[in-house]
Amino acid sequence: MKHSNQLFFYLLMVTFVGTIASCNQKKTSKTSDGQEYTYITEGTETPTNGDFIIYNLAVKNSKDSTFISTTDQGMPGYLQYYDSLPKTGFMDEIFLNLKKGDSVVLEAAAAKIFENNIPPFLDSAENVKIEIGVVDVLNEEKTMAYFNNLQMKAQEDEAAKASGQLELEATAIDDYVKENNLNGTKTESGLYYVIEKEGSGPEIEEGDRASVHYAGYLLNGKLFDTSRKEVAEANNIYNPQRDQSGGYGPFELQVGVGQVIPGWDEGLSLLKKGDKAKFIIPSPLAYGSRGAGADIPANSILIFDVEIMDVTK
Repeated sequence: MKHSNQLFFYLLMVTFVGTIASCNQKKTSKTSDGQEYTYITEGTETPTNGDFIIYNLAVKNSKDSTFISTTDQGMPGYLQYYDSLPKTGFMDEIFLNLKKGDSVVLEAAAAKIFENNIPPFLDSAENVKIEIGVVDVLNEEKTMAYFNNLQMKAQEDEAAKASGQLELEATAIDDYVKENNLNGTKTESGLYYVIEKEGSGPEIEEGDRASVHYAGYLLNGKLFDTSRKEVAEANNIYNPQRDQSGGYGPFELQVGVGQVIPGWDEGLSLLKKGDKAKFIIPSPLAYGSRGAGADIPANSILIFDVEIMDVTK
């Protein structure tokens, strides 16, 4: 009887362990070129022709550091499904086999994934990990509504952040104005401008073309760009290649149509030909939280000295 009980207990444990092992076992699949990918979760709803597969994507290097993420970008990717679409590579095969609820992961060499467009920070033989999770499968009408809602939410979030950032930067701008004894005007948007020399030409209106000399500074006084060669030379940012291509000289633009940052569009509309002015532009009216390259960090207040050389109606 004792041996019988031990045998029953042993069989029960084997069954239990086997059940756990089978639960932890993930389904794997292979593309036609042998690329293996693993299902973290598996869905059941297959898209029909014309449906959109909406997905999140994360791409990581061999150190598990993410360098592409639709989640971080706040906007998922999408693919319109047709069973007749050609599958020109292993990624096409994986994407066109996805179902609602699927979540897959795969690893492959950077050279295989990116081919001739390998990012400079990756070695061609380095293993890259890709995670794909299907958010939803929707028809065209519902897909448009989905992305419209996402965009509206993003705009509302951005507006809220901008409002908060304007309040934070108002004190810094006020301090700068006082320290530099500036006498100017602050607009409703938060732009501060100073007319340093008045011109006598026509006023700039929306749609006009303006020719503008400028110098742009960070709040700490560092020059990051200018249209004047002598100013660039004096501040050690002279670029001979720009000089050779005729890049120094007045900048020409159409005002009020979004060709430049909002602070410029608004500021120029307050000027006329011959004016010399200074703009102090809070970051939400400049490059905001994204910044601009290495020279303009995120949330930078910008200062521009501008001179209106010409105005064309």
